[in-house]
Amino acid sequence: MKPGIHPEYRPVVFRDRAADFAFLTRSTATGDRTVEWEDGTTYPVIDVEISSASHPFCTGTQRVLDTAGRVERFERRYGHGRGER
Repeated sequence: MKPGIHPEYRPVVFRDRAADFAFLTRSTATGDRTVEWEDGTTYPVIDVEISSASHPFCTGTQRVLDTAGRVERFERRYGHGRGER
């Protein structure tokens, strides 16, 4: 890597306030605020809207859409079968 052209890669806390969940990782993202982590060190914190703790897919609350029923309803309504014109 060329020196001086890349952003600083450092520890950052990402916090999901909706799920009351935070994790420490390394990133080039910057934040205005800081938070004291469990180890007593102060790190920049970035608040995120959604994380693995609150995403429906990861929490198991995802809804399955009935796409087959929607296609059949469309075909009944407009009278076109698959491949027909």
